[in-house]
Amino acid sequence: MSNAEDDLVPESVEGYTVGEKKTIQEYTKLDAEDESLAKWKASLGLSDDSSAYPVKAGDTRKVVVVELGLEFPEQPELKPIVINLEDADGNTIAGKEIKFSIKERAVYQLVVKFRVQHEIVTGLKYLHSVKKAGIRVEKLEEPLGSYAPNTKDKPYYERKFPEVEAPSGMLARGNYSATSKFVDDDKHTHLTVPWSFTITK
Repeated sequence: MSNAEDDLVPESVEGYTVGEKKTIQEYTKLDAEDESLAKWKASLGLSDDSSAYPVKAGDTRKVVVVELGLEFPEQPELKPIVINLEDADGNTIAGKEIKFSIKERAVYQLVVKFRVQHEIVTGLKYLHSVKKAGIRVEKLEEPLGSYAPNTKDKPYYERKFPEVEAPSGMLARGNYSATSKFVDDDKHTHLTVPWSFTITK
């Protein structure tokens, strides 16, 4: 296994095992008389009357990452950076070069928009590794949670990560390379995205 792959292996929790998978139909029928469970299932979009988000024929993906972005909540004069990861037909853009600049000391937060289809996804995680001159300078593992397939009323999910301040100083400025990865409890990788950025003065 390469160092890059080592960087993007989610941490395991001792004693934790993945529960038995159920279909959406099985979940909707599960303990139908339990009012609190019914409310929980409805909050996930598991009610029988949910209108499923349309999925293209032949599209077997379970998690579709629609967009990655950086927002600058403390500096509204800075325009958000938005990286669209779908083409006009809803296909993931593979091999797209992603490159942008961030000013030193800028306070930013990562925003992820994604869609779930076909079945419930449990324990979704976002991981990334950042390197400068081949040396890892940051590793992040952020749990995203478990999600039911999206509906027409809720066509995607959005997660905003905690705010981070970009490093500053002569040693911090320059070019960085990074890789992001979306993986679930079953250790299934839904998307791996390489990207790069420059920290400027």
